[in-house]
Amino acid sequence: MLLQMVMFPGQGSQFKGMGEDLFKEFPDTVKTANRILGYDIENICLNNPDNKLNQTNYTQPALFLVNYLHYQKYLQTNKFPDYILGHSLGEFNALCASGAFDLETGLKIVQKRGELMFSIKDTSMAAIIGADYKEVKEILKNNFPDIDIANINTAAQIVISGKLESLDRAADYFEEEGFVYIPLKVSGAFHSRYMTPIVSGFQAFIETQPLKNGNIPVISNYTAQLYPTGKEGLVRNMVNQINSPVKWLQSVEYLMYQGECNFIEIGPGEVLTNVIKKIKI
Repeated sequence: MLLQMVMFPGQGSQFKGMGEDLFKEFPDTVKTANRILGYDIENICLNNPDNKLNQTNYTQPALFLVNYLHYQKYLQTNKFPDYILGHSLGEFNALCASGAFDLETGLKIVQKRGELMFSIKDTSMAAIIGADYKEVKEILKNNFPDIDIANINTAAQIVISGKLESLDRAADYFEEEGFVYIPLKVSGAFHSRYMTPIVSGFQAFIETQPLKNGNIPVISNYTAQLYPTGKEGLVRNMVNQINSPVKWLQSVEYLMYQGECNFIEIGPGEVLTNVIKKIKI
């Protein structure tokens, strides 16, 4: 049996104009989002005033809503998937789609997450293409100990997080070594030690939110395993994801071990679809 795997993209997939047709199709949902967030999220997605789409305090609610609307559209003609996963911010869409929390709670959670992450300044992320995890880890250990591995996307695509000045120096080093270095359009060193100061604040917030066991299995970025049952397990994995690497490669391999998989990307762009192709090679 072919297993259906729905996956939601994270930050970096946003673009000006995303969700335009969906906003017209689901106006009541957009009104609800505006009320919860306290601003016009449709305007930010369609017009990107002051480049807000690339500021994580706006990126996260915007992408969460557009991913959510894409999923509502998907369900009009498709059955519920067998498994769900999401990359970083996309994991919160996966949890919402599983039934762990509703749209309103999800928007509140990602808005808080975005605001907290935005408070960490002068940091960013970059993708290294052509080096495996061990190579990148060794280079960082010996040359840039203040930079962390943030995402393990494929066997040869690793994302790093750190201070801007350190990333600038690392760019020259990795390129001289023959690897491709790509700065990411994000506004912080996500999934690294630099997010640790906001962990307790995020945990305190989501512990006040109504959470429950979902109806569809969700794969955790933090463990590359199924999300545990119970509120305590939900909170633990959502919190630890902030300052721990996203184990995307391991998550996909876990699902592929379950049987023949059809991976369906729900959201703007095809970033994850292209990553899956590389993993399957």
